[in-house]
Order: sequence, then C-alpha cells, then structure tokens
Amino acid sequence: MPTLIDIEDDGEHSMGTALGKDSMFVNCQTSNDDDLYGVIVNSEEEAYNLYCEYGARMGFSVRIMQRRKTNNVVKQVNYCCSKEGFKLDSDPSEVKKADRLDIRTGCTAKIRFGLQDNNLWKATLFVPEHNHKLAELEERQFLRSNRKVSNAHQGVIRSMKTAGMSTINTYSYLAEEVGGSQNVGFTKTDCYNFVSRDRMIMLEAGDAQSLINLFKRKQIEDPMFFYTVQVDQENRMTNFFWRDGKSKIDFECFGDVVVFDTTYRTNKYNMICAPFVGVNHHWKNVLFGCAFLLDETTASFIWLFETFLEAMEGKKPKTIFTDRCQAMANAIEKVFPETRHRLCLWHISKNAVQNLNWLYRNSDFGELFKKLLFRRVTEDEFESTWDEIIQKFDLAGNTWLQTLYNLREKWCALFSKDTFSAGILSTQRSESTNNVFTLMSTKTLSLTEFVHHYDKQAEQMRSSELEETFRCNNGIPTRAAKSSGIKKQAGMVYTRKIYNLFEFEFIASLAVKMEEVGSDGTLQTFELNEEGHKRVYIVQFNSSNLTISCSCQMYESMGWLCRHALRVLNVKNITQIPTQYILKRWTKDAKKGVEANSVPVQVNGDIAKEYFNAKGL
Repeated sequence: MPTLIDIEDDGEHSMGTALGKDSMFVNCQTSNDDDLYGVIVNSEEEAYNLYCEYGARMGFSVRIMQRRKTNNVVKQVNYCCSKEGFKLDSDPSEVKKADRLDIRTGCTAKIRFGLQDNNLWKATLFVPEHNHKLAELEERQFLRSNRKVSNAHQGVIRSMKTAGMSTINTYSYLAEEVGGSQNVGFTKTDCYNFVSRDRMIMLEAGDAQSLINLFKRKQIEDPMFFYTVQVDQENRMTNFFWRDGKSKIDFECFGDVVVFDTTYRTNKYNMICAPFVGVNHHWKNVLFGCAFLLDETTASFIWLFETFLEAMEGKKPKTIFTDRCQAMANAIEKVFPETRHRLCLWHISKNAVQNLNWLYRNSDFGELFKKLLFRRVTEDEFESTWDEIIQKFDLAGNTWLQTLYNLREKWCALFSKDTFSAGILSTQRSESTNNVFTLMSTKTLSLTEFVHHYDKQAEQMRSSELEETFRCNNGIPTRAAKSSGIKKQAGMVYTRKIYNLFEFEFIASLAVKMEEVGSDGTLQTFELNEEGHKRVYIVQFNSSNLTISCSCQMYESMGWLCRHALRVLNVKNITQIPTQYILKRWTKDAKKGVEANSVPVQVNGDIAKEYFNAKGL
C-alpha cells in the first residue's frame, strides 16, 4: 500500500518512506528535498503553483481534485495527479466529436492544503507515490499543468499577430529566442489556442448576434438559404458558414471545380474569410458560399468541408484548388477523398516572388519558372528544366523550391492532364479567381458588414452572368454564323467565351500535320504535330461510335476538343462535334433543367440559439 502522510488535529506527524519489495509503484522518485509535507504558503494560488512545480520536476501533471468550503469560504483544497481515479463509462449511444485517450490509472498521489487560523495554507496530507511511469525529462514540456502562456509571451504573440505574422512563425520565433521549443513553456497547440481565445474575446456577442439575426432574416426571404455556426466547449462561437439558394443552384451546375481561398482577413477580428469560388459557363467567377474561421487548423477545415458538403446535399467537387497548407490538405483527404487536390498557380507565383525575390527579377529565371507553371511540358522537359534552374542559379539547398518539387504532382499541368480543371491553371483565370475578395479584405468591417459586401459582390457577378447570358441567347458569333459544320455548331451550343476558346483550337487545327500510323477495324491511330514544333501527339479515332482521344488530354482537363482531335475529325469529314464531347457546363443551356429544391436544407440554428441562451442574450 502507498505511504500516507496525514496531520491530525493534534499536529502529530507520522511518515513512512520506504516501499516494500511487493510494491506496485514504478518510477517513484522521492527525496527529502521533494517532501512537501508541512509546507506553508500564502495563498491557494501559491499552493497550486507549488504542486505544479513539483509535478514538473517529478514528471506528472496536476489537477484540482476537491475544494471544500465552510460558510462560503474555501477551507481545504486537494490537488492530485492527473491520472487519479478512473474514467466513468459513457453512454455508447452518445456521439462524440473526438475519441480521446483514457489516461486514468487510479493513481493515489495527491496533496492537501488546509487554511490555518493565521490565513496561511499548510500541507496537511502528502502522498508522493505514483502507480505509473513518470514523464522523462524531455517529455515534461508536454505536461498540461506545466504549460502556460505567460503574460510576457501573450504580449509578444499579440504584437506579432497584429503585424501579420502567422501563428506557426510566431511560435517558431519564441522557440528560437529561448533555445528550443522545450524551453518555451507551452506547446504549439497552446499558442494556437491562445490566439483563438484572444480572437473570440474580441468577437463581441452583439456582432455575433447581429450576424445570426441577419442570417435568420435571409432565411425568411430565401427558404434555400443555409447557415451554420460552430461553438467550442465553452459555448463560444468560433466558425461560421453560409450560402444562399442561388449558390446551391450554381454548385449543381458548376460545382465540378472549386477554388477555396483563405488568404483574406477581416481586419476587425483578424478572422479568416474563406470563400468557395467556381467558374460558370461564361468562364467567369461564381460564388458557392463563404466562411469565417478563427484558425487554420485541421479540425476547423474538417468542420467547414463537412458543413459545405451538407449544404450541397452531399455533392463533392471533382477538383479543388487551394494554397499550400498541410492542415487543409489533411481535411481534404478526410472529407473529399475522391476529389483531386490541386495547388493554385496564382499563389505559387506570388510565393515565388516572396521566397525568391532576388531571382524573380531575372528574366531567364522567370521564363524557366513560368514554363514549368503554365506550359504543357513532357516529363523529360520538366526534369531537365528543373535541373537547369537548380544548377544555373545555385539553388540546390533552397528548401522552398525543394518542397515545391516534392508537391509537383499537385501543381504541374504535366501531372493533371487527366483532371478537369475548367481552365483554372491558366494565369489570367487563376488571378481573376483569387482577386474576388481582395478589395473587401482591405476594409475594417464587422462581420455583418462583410456579409453585406459579400452579397454585393455576388450580385455583381450574377448581374454580369445575366447580361452575358442575354447576349448569348440573342444570337451567335458572326464568324460562326458565316461558317458551317463543326464551327457553326459550336457557335450555336457554346457560350460566347467558350466558343472563342474553341474557335482558337479550330483555327490552329488547320496548321496541324497528321499521319495514320495504325488501323484495327474501325479504330484508327494518328500521329500529329503542329507546324514549327517537334512534339508528336497521338490521336485515336473510332469511326463506329465517333469516340476520339488525344494524348494532350485537353478535353479531359478543359472540356472542349483540342486542335489535334479537330484535325482528325475534319479529315474524316465529320461535320458535327460528337455529342459526348459537348460538355453541358460550357453550353448556353448549362442551367436548363436545374430547378431549386423546394425543400430547404436544415440549418443548425439550434447551436446559435444555445449560444445566446447561455449568454443570456
């Protein structure tokens, strides 16, 4: 049995110090210097800090076990090892957000402080033995009771966050200043939690309530309006998501490709504004919804993506473009396992300027780097160009470039030819998509003001789409009207913008040379190359069902036939685009047949109600 040190009312002190040979306790480290029996401190806070310091030296974490009051005055307080007792069995039908570790071992180590007549606190009970392995020296930095963000550190973190530094870089700076993370006094997670709590304190209940009231009014006006709010364990609002009914319809038509961006901030609370943006049939931006996030953790992104999935009734995008963020990548892999995750070239170009600014002004470097980003290269060309960049500019030890190379399958067009991207990979398309909220993010706005600006942006986009749709339905391009066959058909079915892109390929096909290299019944194989270029493309055409494929895979990635396929069709006297190669999302009838669901998606308004009830609002 463990040694029990107790002080009775008469003040007698009896103590046993040795454990028998049959003792169950392991890694027990005690000495006279660590005997806290009889210690006197000035306050309850000092008593707690003393036992926490002792726990840090020994290798265990501390929690408050019991506080006893007499006439509403605390007379006795018990602190124990965090592994004291055993976890109660929970209701198996209860849904848990996380499967936490059960760390309880029934440890009996504890200390009791009693309030004396002189208002000092005295240790009247001390059990030093533990029934579990204590933390090693290098592990003690992770003990919960040994971790605290000091007032000095809080000031530094606030200053660095105000200056725009990320949380991870702020923590790295603090760790470097004190000789390593083990000396900081708190973990990276504690730093993130502090930043989140600090923001939540700033997030006034009045503003949050105004936002929820605004969402409720919108839902009355638009039964398909969807919103939800996430609260933490202390019932404080942390993250928001909303989308209107038109966004739901737009996602049904154009939700195959999504750009998700977290580079925008609302200055008042420094919350992350995260819009979901797509591309419509006019090759213009369209909004699928928006979120306010307090942090960029995997948990927040998982909540958001699951919420987005619920808002879109389970429909997942084929491709999602994001900035490089491991937490985001983790969440995408969990929530959208079948969705192709791509890195946005606009962000890569922007980050290249920041990380390689001394080189980006060099025209030779810029040309080579843009070749890898935006041009269609072969695998051999990619590797040779990359090696040329590394060797010519002495970048073998550059960690940013090495990380970019390791992620090449997520950004280089070479590795995404089979993935539909709706043209997001092009320079102009990427920059246009990522500039949607730049102006808004420079303003100091409350949450409700930001939503109003979001609505204005959405209205402008929809007005532009409506005008362009009117133009398309009012006629066809003149060049198409004067043509016949495939070109005229394209002018009839495609929107004006997509027709122009298709026509560019059609005209370019006239300069493509072709040679039949194989035939197997109705299946024919051709080799083609463009005038002035050495690269050879392989096209296979089946005359029985009019299926055609090209090694450049433009149809797979863009959604319209390439110049090589068009050349073969033209030579084979095919005067119409095979219907299977007219992608509806690029046609004038892209929205035809898509009607609003009369049954709105259930929103999680109860969370907001619980929050305001708890706050007495």
